[in-house]
Amino acid sequence: MTEKLINLMEIINDFMWTYFLIGLIIVVGLYFTISTKFVQFIYIKEMFKLIAEKPIKDTKGQQKGVSAFQAFTISAASRVGTGTIAGVAIAIALGGPGSVLWMWIVALFGGASSFAESALAQVYKVRDRKGVFRGGPAYYMEKGLGQKWMGVLFAIVISITYGFAFNSVQTNTIAQSLAIYNIDTKIVGIALLVLTIFVIFGGVTKIVKITQWLVPIMALIYLLIVLVIMIINFDKIPGLISQIFKSAFGLEQVAGGTIGLATSILLGVKRGMFTNEAGLGSTPNAAATADSTHPAKQGFIQTLGVYFDTCLVCTATAFLILLYPGIEYGNGKLQGIQLTQVALTSQIGSIGTIFLIVAIFLFGYSSVVGNYYYGETNIQYLIPKKWAVNVYRVFCCIFVYLGSVADLNIVWGAADITMGIMALLNLIAIVGLSSVVYVVLKDYVKQKKLGKDPVFYLDNLPIKLNNVDCWKNKPKENK
Repeated sequence: MTEKLINLMEIINDFMWTYFLIGLIIVVGLYFTISTKFVQFIYIKEMFKLIAEKPIKDTKGQQKGVSAFQAFTISAASRVGTGTIAGVAIAIALGGPGSVLWMWIVALFGGASSFAESALAQVYKVRDRKGVFRGGPAYYMEKGLGQKWMGVLFAIVISITYGFAFNSVQTNTIAQSLAIYNIDTKIVGIALLVLTIFVIFGGVTKIVKITQWLVPIMALIYLLIVLVIMIINFDKIPGLISQIFKSAFGLEQVAGGTIGLATSILLGVKRGMFTNEAGLGSTPNAAATADSTHPAKQGFIQTLGVYFDTCLVCTATAFLILLYPGIEYGNGKLQGIQLTQVALTSQIGSIGTIFLIVAIFLFGYSSVVGNYYYGETNIQYLIPKKWAVNVYRVFCCIFVYLGSVADLNIVWGAADITMGIMALLNLIAIVGLSSVVYVVLKDYVKQKKLGKDPVFYLDNLPIKLNNVDCWKNKPKENK
């Protein structure tokens, strides 16, 4: 039964990604790259400035809502999860070294898509009953495109994808990392279940506090360790880069020629989108929560998140694995987190296994937290009732446990299917709203040239935007 289910998932995924999504992801990324005049490249300096921007405060000097940095860390908590460690390992093991280049391509051109979706999330965000900003693709599909049905469908899909499928991937990876010590996955599942109950029933405020400090610290430690390893093996790096490019374009055979160019592209794009989420429609949910003076600011900040994830963390994992001489491409025994564990241990000894177990727990658990938030935002969109959120929380907890004990191929297969549907809906929506993206960017650039801290005000725009709730009153500049 398990084998039949895995085969069915592979058929669905191969058809959906090969004939629709790979081309769409790259074409949309190129479309926004060219139409925004390379926004993801020429404003990198601005991105770093904005992430350090002081939070907006009320008349009493208290912080209003979620700051730009906090919104960034919520999305980073989801991005920098087990996909950056286990997902990259799966891509390389099954797709060869060339899959790394395709991950980079998805990130570089996907940065423009990320800018578009996050800026749109800010434009069409709303305040809930508690005064907290909510938003995302479901909101701009309904308010911007005028397609309520599309918003509802997207909200359902993302709630399933992040609360159930992606969280199953995270907990499955954590459980797999402990398999080296023969720890029962059921015990791991119960432990993760208890921790998840504690956090998600504590509310969004706790989610923000946890992710704000946890993600940067654990990512920095991991990056420093891999950086030291790369310095020690510096003489091998040029050869690895050459191998990546040759394999990516089919110029060098891998696994006796059994891994083709199509497989390399497929794995690179899928795992790239899983980790950096550019154009997927997930990070706009975090971007919308920020109390900002201009929608473009979150567009820039979330684009930086794509680079942080893929160009730093994923690349670090890729070089770590490629430095391991015992890697078996194709259907080798070692895949996912266990391959990364062996690769790290070969460089720094048994302490590498222990460190990676701790790291994968922190990465994975922070992703569970961030993923849940995306789901909750969309449940609030579908049914803005407390009971609905509580029911969703219960199911999220159930899938945290199920993911721990399920087959690796099933959880990743389910994630790829639901992720694909999400991406398809979101990419269509942001292209449909591209005129709004251009107006937002142009307004921001115009004010920057005048030496101002840009503020967004509907009456200042050259076109009329309907169904916009939060930008009718002219905001004050952030001093």
